[in-house]
Amino acid sequence: MSLLELHGVTRSVRLPDDRILQILRGIDLTVDAGEHVSIVGRSGTGKSTLLNILGLLDTPTAGEFLLDGVPIGRLSGRVRARRRGADFGFVFQQFNLLQARTALENVAAPLLYAQGKQFWNRKRLAAEMLERVGLGDRLDTMPEKLSGGEQQRVAIARSLVRGPRVILADEPTGALDVDTGGEVMDLLDTIAQENGSALIAITHDLAVASRAKRHFRLAEGVLAPIAIGARSAGSLDGLGTTMEHVPDGEDHQAEHVAVPLGTVASAAAATGSTGAHGPGAGPGSTLDDLFGDSVVAS
Repeated sequence: MSLLELHGVTRSVRLPDDRILQILRGIDLTVDAGEHVSIVGRSGTGKSTLLNILGLLDTPTAGEFLLDGVPIGRLSGRVRARRRGADFGFVFQQFNLLQARTALENVAAPLLYAQGKQFWNRKRLAAEMLERVGLGDRLDTMPEKLSGGEQQRVAIARSLVRGPRVILADEPTGALDVDTGGEVMDLLDTIAQENGSALIAITHDLAVASRAKRHFRLAEGVLAPIAIGARSAGSLDGLGTTMEHVPDGEDHQAEHVAVPLGTVASAAAATGSTGAHGPGAGPGSTLDDLFGDSVVAS
């Protein structure tokens, strides 16, 4: 039994003129514990919508999503919120740190929603996680005094401090230079392997994507397996206009009508639906959404 299973998952939104926009079309995906999976795609193709569904921030319009073999549709909103806070760690392109709080306080923030020993030992656990990401000497430093790479390390420490079973990384290196981005991905890979956590990285950078064991491309709302060789750098342009599929992969894209780039983002803005890159827009905009027991409207 896989940790995460998506079968025929779709997501659509109703536009102001009552037309239905299909964002995700028949998504099939399984992810096992400890597995590293990458999903590449251009902006506006539904990557963040898929991530929000995987992270229990949104629910599919149709299809089935199983978590530990249990359909999430059978879980109450409060149970989903608790599972999201305990089992999922989110890493975003924008670091989303609390600017008025120290590095230690930022990392300890998710533990305010924990119970038992995790709650009472939150400062020690936060300090240990910062030490683990190489910032043991920066506990009392404010975010504005940290470099971009250091801020992303704080964000990673915050996402991992509760020991999540699934790490969801949305463009984790997008705001970093190539060298720092590589260091951040090394860190994510190492901690995920040590913890036995599944790591799902959504990116447009083929160098980041190539680190995964399995690779997928999301285009026009359709998820398909692709083969990506080891790369030191690269973007989606390097794939050309034709996807290079693994031998047993199947390209279903021709069966669907193309969705212009940017349409998904525009629809999300118009309807208030999910699909934004983490806190600051829609579900996931507060600590309660990501770490606590708040119920995200679907």
